[in-house]
Amino acid sequence: MTNKFAGKIAVITGGSTGMGLATAKRFVEEGMDHVFITGRRKDVLDAAVAEIGRNVTAIQGDVASLADLDRLYDAVRKQNRKIDVLFANAGVSQLRLAESVDEEFFDLHFDANVKGLFFTVQKALPLLNDGASVILNGSIAGIKAFPATTVYSAGKAAVRSFARTLANELGQRRIRVNTLSPGHIDTPLLEQWKQGDALTQLKQGFAKSVPLGRMGDAEEIAKAASFLASDEASYVNGIELFVDGGVAQI
Repeated sequence: MTNKFAGKIAVITGGSTGMGLATAKRFVEEGMDHVFITGRRKDVLDAAVAEIGRNVTAIQGDVASLADLDRLYDAVRKQNRKIDVLFANAGVSQLRLAESVDEEFFDLHFDANVKGLFFTVQKALPLLNDGASVILNGSIAGIKAFPATTVYSAGKAAVRSFARTLANELGQRRIRVNTLSPGHIDTPLLEQWKQGDALTQLKQGFAKSVPLGRMGDAEEIAKAASFLASDEASYVNGIELFVDGGVAQI
């Protein structure tokens, strides 16, 4: 497509499916020298590597495990290159009403979406080039109240806060930190919530709630991530970019 990422290195957590995979593919198509992706399932990671086709290394691991994050960045160090783009994308999203939330469910979400995301960035700091772009995967759930998302929404609100404070702290290194907040995106994640006709009805309901009249797709998130990662966004810092068809805005 272009060579706007020529000579650059990217790390994408949760890069084996959905938005992370679409972003990894786009980065490579746009000239990225190398992309590191992570995921918890080896078979899915292997399929992602085959789909991306080139310039990619997959590291199996869970962002909620600090040891797994260390293994990720050890692999990056072996390339003797610094990171130009970090997309902290990995996360967990399950539905449960507040009255039914137990400690295991709470920890599952906060370990991945809050602790895991924070340490994904913190452990990358020595490897980030000055002037790098850090993108945090947020959600419209951080500002919208959807049923059964109490824990998930709180975690995504924390992500938005991280972007503000990290942008402030890392400004002296010219490292930009932005939040990319998707709306109703049609990804395999939805299959964890519903199956069959129930899944179809869920998607139809989402589409009706969007001013554009449809759900988004993973490639549309990848386009936004590409913008935030590139020099085209060189003066964009600390923002929350909603990619939601207007559902959280109108």
